[in-house]
Amino acid sequence: MTNDAFGACPTPLGRYDRIVLGHGSGGTLSAALVKEIFLAAFDDPTLAALEDQATLAPPPAGHRLAVTTDAFVVSPAEFPGGDIGVLAVAGTVNDLVVGGARPRYLTASFILEEGTPIDLVRRITASMASTSRHAGVAVVAGDTKVVERGKGDGIFVSTTGVGFVPPGRDLSASRARPGDRVLVSGTLGDHGIAIMCAREGLELETTLQSDVAPLGSLVEAMLEASPNIRCMRDPTRGGLASALTEIAEASRVGAKLDEAPIPLKREVRAACEVLGLDPLYVACEGRLVAIVPPEDADATLRAMRAHELGRDAAIVGTIVDTHAGRVSMRAAVGGERFVMRLSGEQLPRIC
Repeated sequence: MTNDAFGACPTPLGRYDRIVLGHGSGGTLSAALVKEIFLAAFDDPTLAALEDQATLAPPPAGHRLAVTTDAFVVSPAEFPGGDIGVLAVAGTVNDLVVGGARPRYLTASFILEEGTPIDLVRRITASMASTSRHAGVAVVAGDTKVVERGKGDGIFVSTTGVGFVPPGRDLSASRARPGDRVLVSGTLGDHGIAIMCAREGLELETTLQSDVAPLGSLVEAMLEASPNIRCMRDPTRGGLASALTEIAEASRVGAKLDEAPIPLKREVRAACEVLGLDPLYVACEGRLVAIVPPEDADATLRAMRAHELGRDAAIVGTIVDTHAGRVSMRAAVGGERFVMRLSGEQLPRIC
């Protein structure tokens, strides 16, 4: 889906119900795929110009440019609460917003395996477009490649996100200080466990949904309540444990978690017990962890709980001046342990 592949003379997709190698040839089948699915869904004038690049307006005066890039290989591509299209937008947007940026533009690259149903590509593109509009970002450039059957796994998506950081914002993992509070925006592990249940056919008493969502509006509400927030991270691969360890290492401080207030859904807790997983390491895709000065913690928590994406927010720990670069946790039943980095992957292919 390079912009120069967005050509004319499309062959109607109605002749095909699955992706064929010709859809990646750069010819009439490629043009049909791009015009009838991608251009129709994203409906952006910069994208529709069919140039080899997107020419964009510069950031407003005093703003800094923020850029992130990511790739998504989740299996299955559709899961309870979302799909790889929603995930690609939310994951990229959230990497920008936790750094204080306001997202503006996305690029998207699709790798499609021969034999992938056209209707699946159409559904994923539609949900990606809907999520982009909801997040206030425009998809302005893209690319499509097709690989032979057996050389891929349906659909992979790579994205680049661009945003602007307003003057005065300075969020960084290196800014945590002893005494700061650790806040999470909601229940942990929903995304990873929803993916695992869908993949393995596990049945829970209720249908667990992924938490996947773009967090821009929640972050803006938090920063309005507390402009002095030190830093934020989205606990994706490696979960809360990895995100907090990264912050502790960057700031050369320690962190102490309290197990009791950590929000977990009953289904997630039960699935983790059955599967032998630690929920602290299970990925989220619509949650964030924030490090907040102690005097701002209550106001920030109120702002989070007043937002639909932060209703289950909680204060779960404190930054300390001991065990620099490490995270400890006080268990609900007593005792304390260090939360170590994972040596491998608990749940592969979850994002």
